[in-house]
Amino acid sequence: RSSVFELQVADTLDGEKQPQLIVKGALDREQRDSYELSLRVRDGGDPARSSQAILRVLITDVNDNSPRFEKSVYEADLAENSSPGTPILQLRATDLDVGVNGQIEYVFGAATESVRRLLRLDETSGWLSVLHRIDREEVNQLRFTVMARDRGQPPKTDKATVVLNIRDENDNVPTIDIRKIGRIPLRDGVASVAEDVLVDTPIALVQVSDRDQGENGVVTCTVVGDVPFQLKPASEGEGEPQNKRKYFLHTSAPLDYEAVRDYNVVIVAVDSGSPSLSSNNSLLVRVGDTNDNPPVFSQAVLEVSFPENNLPGERVATVVATDADSGKNAEIIYSLEASPLSPEAPASIFSIDPDSGDVSVQAVLDREQRDTYEFQVTAQDKGVPSLQGSTTVVVRVADRNDNEPRFMQDVFTFYVKENLQPNSPVGMVTVMDFDKGRNAELSLSIQPGDHDQAAGIFSIENDTGTIFSTVSFDREQQTSYTFKVKAVDGGEPPRSATATVSLFVMDENDNAPTVTFPSNSSYTVLPPSSNMRTVVATVVATDADTGLNADLNYSIVGGNPFKLFEIDPASGVVSLVGKLAPKHYGLHRLVVQVNDSGQPPQSTTALLHVFVNESLSNATVVESQVARSLHTPLAQDIAGDPSYELSKQRLSIVIGVVAGIMTVILLILVVVMARYCRSKGKHGYEAGKKDHEDFFTPQQHDKAKKPKKDKKGKKGKQPLYSSIVTVEASKPNGQRYDSVNEKLSDSPGMGRYRSVNGGPGSPDLARHYKSSSPLPTVQLHPQSPTAGKKHQAVQDLPPANTFVGAGDNISIGSDHCSEYSCQASSKYSKQVRAL
Repeated sequence: RSSVFELQVADTLDGEKQPQLIVKGALDREQRDSYELSLRVRDGGDPARSSQAILRVLITDVNDNSPRFEKSVYEADLAENSSPGTPILQLRATDLDVGVNGQIEYVFGAATESVRRLLRLDETSGWLSVLHRIDREEVNQLRFTVMARDRGQPPKTDKATVVLNIRDENDNVPTIDIRKIGRIPLRDGVASVAEDVLVDTPIALVQVSDRDQGENGVVTCTVVGDVPFQLKPASEGEGEPQNKRKYFLHTSAPLDYEAVRDYNVVIVAVDSGSPSLSSNNSLLVRVGDTNDNPPVFSQAVLEVSFPENNLPGERVATVVATDADSGKNAEIIYSLEASPLSPEAPASIFSIDPDSGDVSVQAVLDREQRDTYEFQVTAQDKGVPSLQGSTTVVVRVADRNDNEPRFMQDVFTFYVKENLQPNSPVGMVTVMDFDKGRNAELSLSIQPGDHDQAAGIFSIENDTGTIFSTVSFDREQQTSYTFKVKAVDGGEPPRSATATVSLFVMDENDNAPTVTFPSNSSYTVLPPSSNMRTVVATVVATDADTGLNADLNYSIVGGNPFKLFEIDPASGVVSLVGKLAPKHYGLHRLVVQVNDSGQPPQSTTALLHVFVNESLSNATVVESQVARSLHTPLAQDIAGDPSYELSKQRLSIVIGVVAGIMTVILLILVVVMARYCRSKGKHGYEAGKKDHEDFFTPQQHDKAKKPKKDKKGKKGKQPLYSSIVTVEASKPNGQRYDSVNEKLSDSPGMGRYRSVNGGPGSPDLARHYKSSSPLPTVQLHPQSPTAGKKHQAVQDLPPANTFVGAGDNISIGSDHCSEYSCQASSKYSKQVRAL
């Protein structure tokens, strides 16, 4: 049973029973926030029946608890000058209530305006942080209250006290104050002290202080530098604050006006903070004078420079002596005496003003006669007793520009090789000046000649007089140079002199021979009937050098495999020394080398083309062969007809082939005649028809009729003609073919053919040969209806069945294409015979 709740059953008006739950004990949510009760109902039957249910009671909260701080007093240290936003501490309060009754907010309670300006309190988290920087020297502690307040109705509160101690930071530098003491006058930071003052005399009071606290305010004060002053504490009292101290500034050594007249006493104060801070202040101490020093010259020996050729009475120098004393003791009288080291110096040459110390010269000085004078000057003060000092004066006579430069020679002659590297020395001139110093400093320059030959070409070095060339000499362009060298001294006004330089350029073998005739692309026609020792051509060459470097010799170094030609080494005349044969017909390329006699020798190679033929009827063909020759390596010989020997070897083969072909043709004729006779006998005689066809007459065929094919699908053979064929046709670009060979060679499968007699591309050598064929010559033209068929018949023939006939010499047609010519038709003019 529960001691907090009670169940009562009441009867209703309608006779029903109504259970009621009654609270009979105190409820405290903070102790227990929920209850579970078991309710049972039972009827009055027998046996009785019952059921039960669970009743859960939840206790709601009321604001019956106040917030409570963890501490009643919060104390913390905060470094001064902490940056805004720096967290200090967190205040925590708790509330046993829940919901809004347990939500706490933090606010300032009893707090001054400075607290609210310097600190920030987060009302939700309770964090206390810095709002603005805090200076301990202004506020060293902050004490205030903070309230914790819930949000219940009505709200309940609690408060706590916060004590913030501002921790000192070393943010203040020490201050130094210097004050007057005793009879020592002190004004505007300057103290006047007599040099005879006793040691350990106080001359000023120094007070130092620091606004910081603790070690940050403990100050140490010292005097900086090597000065005859030191600080001593004014008192040894223990009750004196550490951040405020007093010192006396004492003299620590005797003062000497003559040694040091003013002292800048710098006092530095350093605190004990970390890091430490320091400051300084200074006091100017002026020492009073006493008369205890003689006159003193700044130099024991005074050297002066005085120019020669002076006027009598000019001032040479001014000597000055100083006296550390003052008043009459510092007034000085000067006098001049002979120097012990130079007693021979005449006193009449120099004089001195006793008051100003001006030394004057009474005579005209000449540096070339004597360049140094020495004497002594004495300075005596007017004190009693009188003190004096002396110095030695050395007068060095300075040079004037009264001498002009002199060259060792009026004309300098130099010889130099051509092709010398630019900026190389080519000669050296010597010049001198009797003056001294700047007056003898010479500036050398190149002066252009009459024709401005040396302008921009030569330069000269001042120190050595060496002449350099800025270009490489070429004797072939210019053999000699003439120019002047000018020397100007550095005097004022300057003096100058000139000398002539003649430069001759010696020859070097730097030019190879130049062939002026023939040109590599030219050629000479040589008839085959030429006699031996016939002059073919003369190679003409020149050399821009001289002497042995231009002595030329000629030689044939290539392209003469038949030894047909030779050249005169001295004159360059090329002569025929061998007998010309048919195999020599065609183009010959002689490689001629021209050498000079220089060391090392230079050489040039030229090409001499000789075309062996009776005459020249088609220059274009020869020129094309020459053009190809220019692209052929020099190691490859180009001489005569390269297919001549080869054609002899093939002659026997051609004869056998021709015999075989004739046999086949005879067999074909027999078969044809047999078939013809059989056909005639079958059909009988027809009026108006010939008994046989003229085999040698070209047949007119219907253009639409195709050639008959045999069983294997081959076309019927075209009639074979035994005649000389000349085909005139045009090239695709409108040019004419030089020969039938050129036309046929353009056809697929055809070899190269030699020129047909009389064709436009054949040399007239062919007129010396006659056809051996007994058949008449048939001239075909493009307009002829049979010309195309005849041409087609020649095309169908294999290259081996085509040969050239010329009298008794018959050569086989060849496909040979040499390195220098791909038109075999240009060698000979022969007849083409188709079998």
